Amino acid sequence: MDLLDGHLIPAVDGVAFGLLLFVVAAGLSLAFGTAGVLNLSHGTLYAIGAYTGAELSDGTWGGLALGLAAGTAAACLAGAGLSAATAPLARRGHLAQALLTFGLALIGGDLLIQVFGADELPVRVPEALDSSVMLLGHRYPAYRLCFIVMAVLLAAFGTWVLTRTRMGAAVRAAADDPQMLAATGRNPRAVHTGVLAAAGALAGAAGVLGAPIIGPGPGTSENVLMLSLVVVVLGGLRSLWATFFAAIAVGEVQTLGVALAPDLAPYLLFAAMAAVLVLRSRFAEPTAGHGPEDPGPDPVARLRSRLAGRVPGSRVPSRIGRLPGGAAWWRAAPLLVLLVVLISLPALLDAYSISLAGSALALGLLAVSVTILTGYAGLPTLGQTAPFAVGAYATANLAEAGWTVGPVQLALSALAAAVFAAVVGPAVIRARGTTVLMITLAVGELTGAVVNQLKSVTGGADGLVGFPATRALWGGEEMLEESELYTYALVVAVVAVSVTLLVLRSPAGKLLTGTRGAEARMRASGHPVGRYLLVAHICAGALAGVGGSLMVTVQQYLAPADVGFEIAAFALLAVVIGGTTSVIGALLGAGLIVATRDWVAGSWPGHGPLLLGVLFVATVYLLPRGLAGLRGGAGSGPPPGLPAVEDRSPSAPAQNPAGKVSP
Repeated sequence: MDLLDGHLIPAVDGVAFGLLLFVVAAGLSLAFGTAGVLNLSHGTLYAIGAYTGAELSDGTWGGLALGLAAGTAAACLAGAGLSAATAPLARRGHLAQALLTFGLALIGGDLLIQVFGADELPVRVPEALDSSVMLLGHRYPAYRLCFIVMAVLLAAFGTWVLTRTRMGAAVRAAADDPQMLAATGRNPRAVHTGVLAAAGALAGAAGVLGAPIIGPGPGTSENVLMLSLVVVVLGGLRSLWATFFAAIAVGEVQTLGVALAPDLAPYLLFAAMAAVLVLRSRFAEPTAGHGPEDPGPDPVARLRSRLAGRVPGSRVPSRIGRLPGGAAWWRAAPLLVLLVVLISLPALLDAYSISLAGSALALGLLAVSVTILTGYAGLPTLGQTAPFAVGAYATANLAEAGWTVGPVQLALSALAAAVFAAVVGPAVIRARGTTVLMITLAVGELTGAVVNQLKSVTGGADGLVGFPATRALWGGEEMLEESELYTYALVVAVVAVSVTLLVLRSPAGKLLTGTRGAEARMRASGHPVGRYLLVAHICAGALAGVGGSLMVTVQQYLAPADVGFEIAAFALLAVVIGGTTSVIGALLGAGLIVATRDWVAGSWPGHGPLLLGVLFVATVYLLPRGLAGLRGGAGSGPPPGLPAVEDRSPSAPAQNPAGKVSP
């Protein structure tokens, strides 16, 4: 009884917090499960409602009602606008949607700060609710009890609309069979817009009502989005009741769990999310392939013919690319030009710009590792910052222990990252499609939780700084000048990229590409596809570890933000900018991102997120095949990671990509 009394208030807080997450997650689930839109700007829709409600709150019932109406309407309009923004991506799948909506979230977050300020806004509730009531012998805020009632009513109303009205029937029909819905005279596009508008309205209403609980401020949208994704994954997309209980469980972990087990609570949510996704994918049959099936000749036969140096259907060996001055030299030209430009940078740039170029090389290696997984293995990832972080913290701790020789740091960091990738790899390679994105996201967030909690190794939120500088070789001096650090980074990057290109263009790389394009046929031919994917995941992890080591050497400090979710999204964007199968394009994309984030934004202080958001949006719309697609070369085909890949795990919703809604 004493235990119940001691934790009653956190338990009730958990119910209130869980109901808030349920309302938000219901909108996210509606957008993804019904409209087929993976909306990473859903937290921004919540923030729109929260900021609007807080701005209009004046401590009266009228102010609360006005804020609720205005905040809900504003988020509803934003949701409808999201429908128009994602319509051109109807046939490009969830990865393109994720990048677009993340960019919109960056733009929206910057605009909200410009309008409402960077400080957390105070929220004034009516005097009757700004008090405490007795709850089983304990005083408890009246507003939170009122919010529990309002959230239950809102959830009940939404459930009634979805299950008992003609509008709800049209929404369910749009998810299950949009063609049949169109045959009844209803416009699936209008239903699609209405669903996203309703999802925005739910998020906005939750933002207004939840502002006194999760106030509008920096980080609010990302925190709400991540927790809502956990709820959706745990509850699935098929049952509102499952989502409801998952939200309550998440709310209790966030409040009661922190009180009972503060050391474990940060890991529980994303560990549970990853476990659920992995278990569901294990009970699913392997998908037919990562990308569209080629109905033409057997791809395995074509692959063997190419490896033998012959053109399929011909007895004449293929010499294309082997003749001096032939295709091989033409394909190598961009790499040679890029190398010349990189070598000449120290003579052209100031010290600060040179340091940015070194950081771009480190991010470029991370982007190349994402290229291996997304473009060649067909496993789109949002968690490659996890092995990147392992490599980075390994180098920082090695330096603190006196191991300052660069090659030693690189080798041990790559080994640590490879071991990490080998441990988590089996959970990743079994899944396909959107489930891969979610699992890798969970792995990345779990790694972030470890970074913040394991202060003896990572320094926690303060990061690591002050460790000895790296020496390029045994017996050499510490590298302190920006030009020295850049030259070291360039040499490491050239070696790493050269090895990567050799492997990807070897028979092993071609077999990996074969698993992406025709997995079922590769399996039928006796190829150990799982082994290929696991090896690719380990090698990509090692390369990311090298990138993390390089970043620490160049920056001479390490903070949690350097290995967070935002960096993972930047790496994925760099891959899309360059073309998902273009290694050089990934490097160029990384350079463009660093230049936008740190150099261009320097001339417009405080608007870095806005510029990056514009870069996200422009890339998705203007470069559907990346820079490589502009010249029609390698990597110019349909981006392997972008088409909607059917997720056949039991956790997946009835597949309704936006392409089925659009005409």
